[in-house]
Amino acid sequence: MVLYRRNRIEGGTYFFTVILRNRQSNILVRHVELLREAFRSLKKQHPFTIDAIVILPDHLHTIWTLPKGDADYSGRWRAIKAQFTFQLKKTGLTLTRDKRGEHQLWQKRFHDYKD
Repeated sequence: MVLYRRNRIEGGTYFFTVILRNRQSNILVRHVELLREAFRSLKKQHPFTIDAIVILPDHLHTIWTLPKGDADYSGRWRAIKAQFTFQLKKTGLTLTRDKRGEHQLWQKRFHDYKD
């Protein structure tokens, strides 16, 4: 089993790379409005600052600054991925599932880099 060690600094600034499982996909740019809405919705519930973002066909890069006293970037990513996936399904797009029933849209983890 791989041991992942993450820096969790309350109020920190982080650089993330989040990738789709299918590296040939262009879902992120084809459905960029749904992705934007997932970010907007989450920011209302759990505020944070998006310092920069680049959305490419199969992955995105972003820099976030979390509020003082808050280090929960994993929960935010979980919610963004879930909402985007849910909204994609509502468009009628068919998403495959793995043996455990999870949608196979996103890679399991994300890459984070603390400044």
